[in-house]
Amino acid sequence: MQGDRQENEAASKDPAGRASDHVQTLARGLAVIRAFNAERPELTLSEVAKETGLTRAAARRFLLTLADLEYVRADGRHFSLTPRVLELGFSYLSALTLPEIAQPHLERLVADVQESASVAVLDGGDVVYVSRVATSRIMRVAINIGTRFPAANTSMGRILLAGLPPEELDERLEHLALEPYTPHSITDKQRLKIEIDRVRSQGWAFVDQELEEGLRSIAVPIRDSSGRVMAALNVSSTTSRTTLDSARRKLLPQLLGTAARIEADLSTTGR
Repeated sequence: MQGDRQENEAASKDPAGRASDHVQTLARGLAVIRAFNAERPELTLSEVAKETGLTRAAARRFLLTLADLEYVRADGRHFSLTPRVLELGFSYLSALTLPEIAQPHLERLVADVQESASVAVLDGGDVVYVSRVATSRIMRVAINIGTRFPAANTSMGRILLAGLPPEELDERLEHLALEPYTPHSITDKQRLKIEIDRVRSQGWAFVDQELEEGLRSIAVPIRDSSGRVMAALNVSSTTSRTTLDSARRKLLPQLLGTAARIEADLSTTGR
């Protein structure tokens, strides 16, 4: 009871101005889980504390609790996530028909164009991969289901941002942090807004080395039965294999056809 009261008091005094029902303990526990990623699969207690902004004592309590719940394993001084964390996203993915429906269409697309293809949805300022078929690894970072990339620097992200209502787009852009991942990255919000408007008008997006040097991608929207953009479909390639002209002539028609088939299958499921 005392712990609950302290938790409620802490929530009501949240300096970030969040609602009084914001549970900081839950938020901090999730922050500990998010501290681990593909680049940091194992972390020490000190590293977790640094990544989350927690004290060492608080980080230790969260890690030991997550270990008791079997979401984290300890190996000497290092901690890492267990496969059980996948359960946290399973309810969402199992209710989302899109990955299951998209997968065979992606396989067919990849077989036709001999390039990697993916489907992603928008989450805050990021795209989250929900389906993918790869021909070869063309990025330094491995892409898996659940991988996140900044929406501003990706072709799928720009498709998804272009699909937002104007007011929501302005709000998202206001909170986006535009990072110069490469010399080609757009870091000016007004310039990004112009590019998103162009994507909305033409119905597809092409991004040239804005996330990683040597990587190009082209994307189209996947719409629900009401016409709302619910996801994006892309094909990614390298500068040595794909130009803007070849992407527009060879990849874009294949992408549009695949998106149409995915939309038709979603429609038959009532999604």
